[in-house]
Order: sequence, then structure tokens, then C-alpha cells
Amino acid sequence: MTTSSISQKQPSLWSLSFIFITLSNALLFMVFEMMLPTLPLFVTKLGGEANQVGLITGAFMFSAILIRPFTGLLTHKFNKKYLLLIGIGISAICTGAYYLSTDIYILLIIRLIHGTGFGIASTFFATIAAENIPSDRRGEGMGYFGVGETVAISLGPLLGITILQSSNFITLFIGGMVLLFVSLIMALFLKKEPSEIKKRENQNVRFKLLEKKVLFPSLLIFLVGIAASGIMSFISLYAIEQGFQYIGWFFFIIALASFMVRLVTGKVFDKFGHAYVLIPSAIFSTIGLFILYGASTNFSFFSAAIFYGMGFGAIFPAIQTWCLNLVAEYEHEDAMSSFFNFFDLGIGGGSLLLGIIATVVSYQFVYLVSVFMYVAFLLMYISYIKLRRK
Repeated sequence: MTTSSISQKQPSLWSLSFIFITLSNALLFMVFEMMLPTLPLFVTKLGGEANQVGLITGAFMFSAILIRPFTGLLTHKFNKKYLLLIGIGISAICTGAYYLSTDIYILLIIRLIHGTGFGIASTFFATIAAENIPSDRRGEGMGYFGVGETVAISLGPLLGITILQSSNFITLFIGGMVLLFVSLIMALFLKKEPSEIKKRENQNVRFKLLEKKVLFPSLLIFLVGIAASGIMSFISLYAIEQGFQYIGWFFFIIALASFMVRLVTGKVFDKFGHAYVLIPSAIFSTIGLFILYGASTNFSFFSAAIFYGMGFGAIFPAIQTWCLNLVAEYEHEDAMSSFFNFFDLGIGGGSLLLGIIATVVSYQFVYLVSVFMYVAFLLMYISYIKLRRK
């Protein structure tokens, strides 16, 4: 083989490290989603009331959001891979420790620690994944990386409920801990290649509550988070209210549609840019949510899942990759911190806002408000594109 042919050979996307980090990340989100519908039941088992259920749920997001701005500083002192392992390890131990809670306050402390571990792990999973992807295939690679998260978000709640119905809480928590230890073992095999520009010691390292370079895409993912909270928090109650059946299949269809669309949109992102992904994706999500708002049959209910899955499945990794491309490699942690925090704020704030709307009006009206979130997304993004062109 000649020197020129070696230089022309493109690096492989599907390296062993990339496969391991994709699967490991999927398990982290799988366990997180398993706890969402089941932990409130454990709170009530401990004698907690409705407001305490909200406190336990919110504490996790609070500590995850609080720790992420410090991840950039941590990489100045510690290896990213070791920080990732610490984050997964904390999440695993806390998941198993839930069953040791004898009252709400002990559970609250464990939940706060778990949120810290999850905030660290989710940030470093994304940044290490990006650094194991050839730069000219980052959109494609992050799309595949996000498939695991999408499948976990869709199937995790179903798995958690199934375990609880067939067994008990200790099986649920120990099972979640085992899955996270499998995630930890996979992460041990990650190979972190050295990079000329990742060395933070030569940069002006400082605490960043927000990476200003990714402010606009972070605002967009905030709107996506508000709309997504309607699906995550209220779809089961809405389905019961409307008489829809097979709620689990709704999430499965979203996962399948997201997987299929990511086989295409990542390559489109790399070749043509984010506009060719974000505008069609936002339109698909809008259509899906509008169908959901007016759904009256199982067919329309599942049709909404197809359109929404295609939209959300493409839009999340596209904005994530856009954020990574806007900063230098040594700023990846700061970019991902802002990205995830804005998304989580959208989920948390959206659940609160849409919960009030559901109480005052109806669960159905929640999805009309979600449609307006995507209309605002499109108006903001198109205005941004026009200003950039000028």
C-alpha cells in the first residue's frame, strides 16, 4: 500500500470505543427512564405525599444541572474517562441504595447524589463520543450515538413498570444497579485518543455557567424540551382519558421512527448543514403533535407517534452536533453542559407549565401548546438563518 493511499484512507466511524460508548450511554439512560414512572410509587410506599413526589423528582434534575457547569474545570485536573467512570459508578451505587431508604429524607439525599453522578456521566458520554468520531462524520456519528438514548427513553419506562408488576422494588433497584455496572464495564474499554487541541492547561480555563457560543441552539433545545415534557409526563394520562390502547406501542413507534430517520439525517447534516435537518424535523414534530392534539382513534394516535418520532429523533442529535461544532474541542464539556441543562430545564419547566395547563384546561390542550413551541422554534430558527445570510 502506498503512502498516498494510506493518507487517503478515511478513519472508521464504527471503532470499538464508539460501539462501547454508545451501548454504555444507552444503559445509563435506560436505568434513568426505568426510575421515572416507578420511583414515585416508592415515595408513596414510604408514606410520601404528592408534593414530596415532586420534590424527589426535581431534586435529581437540580443536582444534575448544578454539577454540569463544573465539568469543564474538572477536565483541567482529571482524565475525562476517569470522570466518566466516577459518574457511572455514583449512578450505579445510588440506584441500588434506593431500597435502603427508610424515609423520604434519606431518599432525597440519595437522589441528589444520583443526579450529580448522572450529570457528570451524561456530559462526558457526549463529549468522549464526539472525540471518537471523525470530524467530517460528526453529524452521522452523533445521530447513531443518540439512537441508544432514544430507545432507552422509549422502552425504559415500560421495562421499569414490567419489572415492578412481576416482582418488587428491590428487584427493580438491584436490576438497575446491575445494568449500570455493565455500563461501567463497557466504559472501562474506551480508548481516549490524545489530541493536540484538547489540552486545557494551555487555555484560559474558568468556570462557565453558560457557553455563550452555543446560546442560540441551547434556546432551541429548551423549546424542544418543553414540548417533549408533554409526551414524557402526560401521554399515559391523555391516552387513558381519550380511550387509546397499547400505550407502550406508542413509545415503541417513536423509538423505531427515531432510529430509522437517524440512518439518513446524520449524513445530511454532514453534507449540507443543520438547516436541512432542523427545518424538516421541526415540521414533522409539529405535524405529529397536531395529530396527537386532534387524535380520536388508535390509528391517529400511532400516526402521531410516527411523525413526532421522525422529528424528535433527528432534531436532538442535530442540535447536539451543532453545539459541538461551534466550539473548540477543549470547550466540548462547556457546550454539552449548556445543551443538556437547557434541555433539562425545558423538561422540568415544561412539566410544571403543562401540568398547570392540564389541570385548568385539559390534557388534550397540552399538545396544542406543544405545537406552539415548535412554531416558535421554526420562527426563531428561520429568522436566525436570514440574519446569518445578511
